[in-house]
Amino acid sequence: MSSIVWRVEHFAEIDSTNTYVAALVNDDVPEGFVCVSDFQCSGRGRMDRQWESPPRASLLTSILLRPELDASQLQLVVACVALAARAALVRLSGVRPQLKWPNDLVVGENKLAGLLAEVVITERGFAVVVGLGINLMYRGPEGVKATSVFHESGLTIAPRALLDLVLEEIEPRREQLSSVEGRSVLRREYRRSLVTIGQRVRVEQQSGSIEGTATGVDDVGQLLVDVEGVTRTFNAGDVVHVRPSQNGVT
Repeated sequence: MSSIVWRVEHFAEIDSTNTYVAALVNDDVPEGFVCVSDFQCSGRGRMDRQWESPPRASLLTSILLRPELDASQLQLVVACVALAARAALVRLSGVRPQLKWPNDLVVGENKLAGLLAEVVITERGFAVVVGLGINLMYRGPEGVKATSVFHESGLTIAPRALLDLVLEEIEPRREQLSSVEGRSVLRREYRRSLVTIGQRVRVEQQSGSIEGTATGVDDVGQLLVDVEGVTRTFNAGDVVHVRPSQNGVT
């Protein structure tokens, strides 16, 4: 099993847990450092989108991991935390979200949680700060397709109780990151949990959008999309699951 010693630092309010942990990486902070806050005044999602949740309505945390991996495999670190969060939610609330590539936990079409990873290169190798936000009571601003643990289960979950289970679930998966066989097991769990596979998707990037059918994920976590008979790979971008409408695909 993993020998991670978790050190959790709690704040009532912070600008961003990711920013705080990333700033400490070069101070030789060991793997297992965790920042959790009741409120983030500058919380960020993908593409630097702002995300703000009322105090204590969500689990807002960032976790420092230092895997000995090639840069091309660092997406597996995000998968490790996403799968741990999913398992913890099942154990604590019975809610069973699926993963939406690359970084969301969803129930149906509604977002329950999001992850944001930042890689810091140090003399010791790669340090990965994985930010995790899980909606416990707050479903998000109006107009956003989101849900919460309370809405799905009727349960009020304490953020720290969920965090403790997430860290517990990370440990065996972090151990899997350290071996070829373990990474293979992790990839299989990740693929089984992905709702994106088989879906008609639109990949939105800063350079524009591309539409096709998601057919799989390769060994380094890139999404494989069939675009008019040609398989394209994507390692970034937001994925929108496209639903058929009466007038065709929308």
